Amino acid sequence: MLREELRRQTALGIEAERLTRNGFMVPDATVIELVRRWLSEHPRKFVFDGFPRTLVQAEALEKTVSQKRSALDIVFFFDVSDETIFERVMNRVTCGQCGQSFSANLHLAPGQSVCPGCGGALGRRADDTPEVLEHRLVEYRENTEPLVAYYQKRGLLWPLSAAESPDQVFAEIAAALDPSKYSL
Repeated sequence: MLREELRRQTALGIEAERLTRNGFMVPDATVIELVRRWLSEHPRKFVFDGFPRTLVQAEALEKTVSQKRSALDIVFFFDVSDETIFERVMNRVTCGQCGQSFSANLHLAPGQSVCPGCGGALGRRADDTPEVLEHRLVEYRENTEPLVAYYQKRGLLWPLSAAESPDQVFAEIAAALDPSKYSL
């Protein structure tokens, strides 16, 4: 949602990009309002990636969802070491044309500099630096990590080892989202 705001060059998108480029999170109130707006325009079935990131956001999401007479079914926790995160971020490249991200050592041939999807030029994001990543990890430990206990207490947490291959992680997610288990 924030990327869409940036693509549209809204004030929110520009401010969000400035904050995240420097390793900061977008303020809770801004993200909550954006999600509320999105949920009001979409059916009750949804999957969020990267939201909520704080307890305040989690509580607001639960309130918003309950007002729609619905509930959260499952919350995935992608468990991965700081070392693996660092390696993945330092190997990430993004297409300047279509915005698709790739792992240089997983999805591309050595030295490949052209997007396999659209042919655009591949490059590193400006915020993919060791300094910004270290700041993000501090923010994560302070603001997001408490969500593990929060959702575990509610019986919604589904931990996954994100160090596994993408295919293996996808298979675990697909199994967890078996429609016979939820009101999907």
